[in-house]
Amino acid sequence: MSQEAKVLTGIGVATLIIVIAAAFLFGGKSAAKNATDSEVVKITADQKKKLIKPESHVLGKKNAKVTIVEFGDFQCPACGASYPIVSKLLQEYDGKVTFVFRQFPLTMHKNARTAANVAEAAGAQGKFFEMYDVLYENQKDWGESNKAMEYFEQYAQEVKLDMDKFKDDVEKKAYDNSIKQDLEDGNAVGVTATPTFFINDEKISGGLPYDDFKAKIEAALK
Repeated sequence: MSQEAKVLTGIGVATLIIVIAAAFLFGGKSAAKNATDSEVVKITADQKKKLIKPESHVLGKKNAKVTIVEFGDFQCPACGASYPIVSKLLQEYDGKVTFVFRQFPLTMHKNARTAANVAEAAGAQGKFFEMYDVLYENQKDWGESNKAMEYFEQYAQEVKLDMDKFKDDVEKKAYDNSIKQDLEDGNAVGVTATPTFFINDEKISGGLPYDDFKAKIEAALK
């Protein structure tokens, strides 16, 4: 074998070693991300206890036969895509479903944590789900904006919040501990992507098409 061939062979072997090492290094547990495919698993009784806390934001009839808990990120595109599906289903199953939203802002989304604080600040004034609606409906406007707070203040005015309290709460990150608790609970129940839904004791990582989501609700009602 010529010297040149030996060098090329050596380079090839070294490259292969690097590729294999990288596969082991990065092929383990991944950070939380936007969900693209859905995965369904059963959760334990202990995990189920962490899904709802006393101060959680609840929409619809409490203690309904079906409880849907979402761990979501207001800037997450997959969450935004799931929003109209969830809204439609909650209207269709009004009185039969309890919906709970938990915060799970991802670090990869620059405005997500602030948006979570914005929603919590609105919640402190009794208008969490009004802000929830506005944030998802206008996600494309503020999501990647460098002036997201200007949009948030506009939305706060639209839902008729006390602006002085709202601005003060968001500036001081008054509800950051609550958001942190949601993140910790999400991690405890195995949330690794947004959105992650829990329908009673079933965890669904990723959004579902309308028909599949409806089928899950129907099965749980039976």
